[in-house]
Amino acid sequence: MAYKITADCVLCGVCVTVCPNEAITEGDPFYIIEPIRCTECVPVHEKSQCEDVCPSSACIPDPDKKESKEELEAKYKKIKG
Repeated sequence: MAYKITADCVLCGVCVTVCPNEAITEGDPFYIIEPIRCTECVPVHEKSQCEDVCPSSACIPDPDKKESKEELEAKYKKIKG
């Protein structure tokens, strides 16, 4: 499933630099994750990097965007072309 950023975001931007798919952009009033680009860091990392580095725990799985590991891998391949 894609991740999302909650209102707990403190606008530090650390999540932007660790995203392998450039899925995180500055929004208003906090950063946003583009679900079409989010692969939960599959297959690049063992776990989601944004969630791992977020100091305010604002990066969480979006329960409305569930995808299998295979779907995430296919999405990553399409993104990276």
